[in-house]
Amino acid sequence: MAEVQTNTQSLGELSQRFIEFVMMQAQNAALFLGQIPNPQTGKGEVNLELAKMFIDQLGMIQDKTRGNLTNEEGAVLRNTLSNLQMAFVEVSKETREGKTESAPAAEAETAEPAAPEPESPTTPPTEAESESRKKFTKSYGA
Repeated sequence: MAEVQTNTQSLGELSQRFIEFVMMQAQNAALFLGQIPNPQTGKGEVNLELAKMFIDQLGMIQDKTRGNLTNEEGAVLRNTLSNLQMAFVEVSKETREGKTESAPAAEAETAEPAAPEPESPTTPPTEAESESRKKFTKSYGA
């Protein structure tokens, strides 16, 4: 007898898993569009950069699977992607107009405070930094 590997999962199970995958990616995008509250803070937070990454991934999946999806899978992916793209446009417009209370996309939403940027030797110190440095500068007579 020839050894033939059979897929133990039915096509219905695979289809369901694909739809679950699409929905997980969509949920991540919605989280970063502020549509779903952050589980740690309980507040909606906007990070357009991460939302765009998840939306772009779904777009890539749509391109790479074109012609290989069932009608149901294709419809779920197409509808999910278009809804997320519309939401992205709306949220980015609101963010630009300053209507959202969430952090702008350029700032990363992390629980840890951002580390201060190292000082560049060519960057002149601000007035507050100059004052701070003056307090600790010792003069050897002039």
